[in-house]
Amino acid sequence: MPSAQHTRNPFTSVETPAVGISVEHLTKNFGSLHVLRDVTFAVHPGEIFVLMGPSGSGKSVLLKHIVGLELPTSGRVLVDEHDAASEETREQVRMALVFQSGALFNSLSVYDNLALYPREHRMHDEAGIREKVMHALKILSLEGTARKFPSDLSGGMKKRVAIARALVMEPQLMLYDEPTSELDPVMSATISEIIASLREEYHVTTIVVSHDRDLALSIADRIGILMDGRLAFLGLPAELQAPTDPKVADFLNPKINLKHPRFKQLET
Repeated sequence: MPSAQHTRNPFTSVETPAVGISVEHLTKNFGSLHVLRDVTFAVHPGEIFVLMGPSGSGKSVLLKHIVGLELPTSGRVLVDEHDAASEETREQVRMALVFQSGALFNSLSVYDNLALYPREHRMHDEAGIREKVMHALKILSLEGTARKFPSDLSGGMKKRVAIARALVMEPQLMLYDEPTSELDPVMSATISEIIASLREEYHVTTIVVSHDRDLALSIADRIGILMDGRLAFLGLPAELQAPTDPKVADFLNPKINLKHPRFKQLET
């Protein structure tokens, strides 16, 4: 686990405290549907925490609670010891979410996609914005894409542009939602390297929601696994080499059984 307690802004010499996350007895219901059930864990300042679990286990809903987009049915989420749902917290703590789809604006060039946030929040004058945007593109080896549009980019390049856009926000907390989905194995490894490198260089607190076992085992400081809305595992990657919970073991190393196929046991 990283020892650094401060995160360096990628674009200035300013250092600010790295933020920690505390999820305390978090429960979320949508009517009669129980999505999260008494989930408790902490993310330490400056670490990479990977949240895994089957589809429908509540990972994305939990991520939305951390960024303040969902309110708990009970329990709470604290960011830097402040309520994640508070508007004041969102103003004080710089969070950047890298969406699974990238969520780039197709009508804007790559440059303008990155410049949109600092322009809207008047973070710098136009010359300063250009410096920050081009620096972010350089970090991700994307200097040649500034005038291109998202439709001109490959899937891997779109992911990198989305990460570059997050960096321009000068975040203390980086959150990634399935960053390697729909990518080939080589590009998946590249994105994993980027996530780890950014944490290593800037000590930014990082939360990754992913199905990617290789990513989790390679770059995570700690891993949490959600099953049916509950935290079935919380620990070090090394502890998952031989998981004791049969459901966790089956999730990480599923076996194909043609005699008793899984799809015939799925609920309708």
